[in-house]
Amino acid sequence: MFRPCVVIPVYNHEHAIGNVLAQVLAHALPVILVDDGCSAACAAVLDELAAAHPERVMLERHAVNQGKGGAVLTGFERAARDGYTHVLQVDADGQHSVADVPRFLAAARAAPRAVVAGCPVYDESVPALRLYARYLTHVWVWINTLSLAIRDSMCGFRVYPVAPVLALARRRRLGLRMNFDIEILVRLYWDGLAIVNLPTRVGYPEDGVSHFKAWTDNVLISRLHMTLFFGMLPRIPSLLVRAWRS
Repeated sequence: MFRPCVVIPVYNHEHAIGNVLAQVLAHALPVILVDDGCSAACAAVLDELAAAHPERVMLERHAVNQGKGGAVLTGFERAARDGYTHVLQVDADGQHSVADVPRFLAAARAAPRAVVAGCPVYDESVPALRLYARYLTHVWVWINTLSLAIRDSMCGFRVYPVAPVLALARRRRLGLRMNFDIEILVRLYWDGLAIVNLPTRVGYPEDGVSHFKAWTDNVLISRLHMTLFFGMLPRIPSLLVRAWRS
């Protein structure tokens, strides 16, 4: 059975979320919005959106901000309770090309045990420093998987099978902030899931709101790479066998 839904974590994106939601709903998919401790203004917008689409939009709410990873995992828990088999994760800031939703779902239907991960194709709006910094993370991910299977570990446009994600989250406390997207993809790869990489356009709107905290999040990501490196060491034999067979 293949029964997908969309999870959109939201933290103070009241100016973008309405347009993002409208684009997603155009693909006739149920949507779980997760209010991650938003301001009163953003919470009110989310209430209005949920009330306008009561049969297609579900709203989960955190009393305090938990971070992107915490919001996404709350969405997964709701998806599991409602019987969905796959979650398509979309960011709320309007960076992702929602027009690619059918391609991502088709790839997930064809490989239901895989993670379908977006590989950004940037336009001229991407900040150069952020673009170059991503490559350092890519190199660490390739080291920590002994593979080039994960082309991009930071893009939040993905389709996950629900059951393996929740099994991992119950077994291991995952990073709940900007380290989440990287860690979950590496650990799911370690758990044996295949990664299907799909190119997708990513833009940076001029009026976009970024919650990336340069110091805090870079420290979290650097610490994560070290943790994953030491977790990779005992897995070297199995990772090498997997790489040889692929």
